[in-house]
Amino acid sequence: MTIQAATPYLILNGRAEQAIAFYQRALGAKVEAMQRFGDVDQSCPTAMKSRVMHAQLRVGDAILMLSDSNEDTPLKGGSVNIALQLDDAEQARQCFDALAAKGTVVQPLIDAPWGGMFGALSDEFGINWMFNSARAKKA
Repeated sequence: MTIQAATPYLILNGRAEQAIAFYQRALGAKVEAMQRFGDVDQSCPTAMKSRVMHAQLRVGDAILMLSDSNEDTPLKGGSVNIALQLDDAEQARQCFDALAAKGTVVQPLIDAPWGGMFGALSDEFGINWMFNSARAKKA
């Protein structure tokens, strides 16, 4: 067996649709697939029918998956960060600022000792993001 990818899967407790629109604006994400609970199971409770059962977003060359989750599913687990590697410092700054607008900055974007730019934040949905980018070119 060879692992081919490790894909972050975000569980958003009824805020998936908001998060999709936000990540489209902030990161240029493209929706590649989306199913709602009602698309798959017409007998599900009315309140669940419009909730996102599964969505797949393309963010650059990467994939993010997300769901509202079944309201009966308890959330457990530790902290997870999504690490974004960008090759353009200005794009990194724009994406960082967009995610940070209603979130909490843990580490502002800085010129990191390893030669890149680094920053970390938690967005308005409680998702933790880490940014690593090439440094801006000096004029």
